[in-house]
Amino acid sequence: MNLTFHGAAGGQVTGSAYLIETETARVLVDCGLFQGGRPADLLNKAPGGRTAANFDAVVLTHGHLDHTGRLPLLGRAGFTGPIHTTPATVEMAGLILRDAAKVQLQDGERKNRKRQRAGLAPEPPLFESADVERILRQFRPVPYHQPVPVASGIEVTFLEAGHMLGSACLQVRVREGTREQCLVFSGDLGPRGAPILKDAETFHDADAVILESTYGDRDHRPFRETVDEFVEILRRATSEGGRMIVPTFAVGRAQTLTLLLAWVFRKRLVKPFPVFLDSPMAIEAWKIYQRHHELFDEDMLAFLSEGSLQKDLATLRMASTADESKRINDVEGPCLIMAGAGMCNAGRILHHLKAGLWKPNTHVIIVGFQAAGSLGRRLVDGESRVKIHGEVIAVKGTVHTLGGFSAHAGQTDLLAWFSPLAAARPKVFLTHGEDGPRRALAAQLTQRHRLKPVLPGLGETHSL
Repeated sequence: MNLTFHGAAGGQVTGSAYLIETETARVLVDCGLFQGGRPADLLNKAPGGRTAANFDAVVLTHGHLDHTGRLPLLGRAGFTGPIHTTPATVEMAGLILRDAAKVQLQDGERKNRKRQRAGLAPEPPLFESADVERILRQFRPVPYHQPVPVASGIEVTFLEAGHMLGSACLQVRVREGTREQCLVFSGDLGPRGAPILKDAETFHDADAVILESTYGDRDHRPFRETVDEFVEILRRATSEGGRMIVPTFAVGRAQTLTLLLAWVFRKRLVKPFPVFLDSPMAIEAWKIYQRHHELFDEDMLAFLSEGSLQKDLATLRMASTADESKRINDVEGPCLIMAGAGMCNAGRILHHLKAGLWKPNTHVIIVGFQAAGSLGRRLVDGESRVKIHGEVIAVKGTVHTLGGFSAHAGQTDLLAWFSPLAAARPKVFLTHGEDGPRRALAAQLTQRHRLKPVLPGLGETHSL
């Protein structure tokens, strides 16, 4: 049996895709998009190239684009097999891939206008809406905790990963003749004790473990401390009559913050004020969350049963259209606006920042990772002036950075998740992390369990 790393390897965090090959079957685990500028764009091809048409099945750990975004390319390459994943991931992946197709079209139109002015031929988008709809018809929902046959001699069991709605870690059992081998894929693991979702579950048996290492070199600030700081910011801003602007990732972070605000209002920690969810994609994701209470943890279910969420969020307004978004600017007094993009590199958040950054009583609350070069990172780094839509804007408001809302497990939680597997002495492959975090996590695994993890490179094949 061979395992080939078609993404999230060689220090790459995006593009997750791992191909399992036996004498009788070929199964792809995840099929993610590479993200991070032109070098990453050049890698966005169907895993396996022309041989992708011969894959028997795809298995998905969750719906984020860096785990699903090359599926339309796989379909273009001729893959017609089933795509197995949890019911919530079926919905989330559909939402995310459809949005990605719209972004591809919009970005393509803008780039091609520049190419036309330069006398160059237009370039087609990476994929189109028709490609997305075609591949979505191949999705097959599967339950947690129940082994599911996906190809000849291969069955997969899904357990909760705690990373996003519907996320899973996988146990893949492979039978070849009289031999059986067991592979465990962590997928992306959520931090223990995070709100809404159940904590990640783990397995106890594996011959090989493919473990994510996004934050393999550090831990996050405790969630409880982050909540306390968030509440203090709300109190300060409302006392000043200020506007709170929150760059928000549409899936996961927006829902966490919305439910956190419901808790704040129910507990009367802050007097209710207008809250705007200014993101069509986040609004659709909220609806999916509402359909999957079976994935919530006990604390979240208790919170929902103890009061009325509708009453708690009586001041919440959903802004789907551009006109509804524009009307937010007319609101007086304290309010909180959640809008994308999460790194302030595009979307409606730019209009709100342009309208509010120059005012001293504006509070910008950063709740997610900000990549180098993004507007969000420049705000975090304390720049006094930034350019938005070609206009220089003075940063007179206060920028707050809250580090405890991450959806990824830190080093301590990664090690705790792996610990029950250590006794099986598996071969460990560290993926989905930059080289620094991968090496740090590898050192910890060597020190604690006397294992020597492999740090695979992009395109490498390992025999198991």
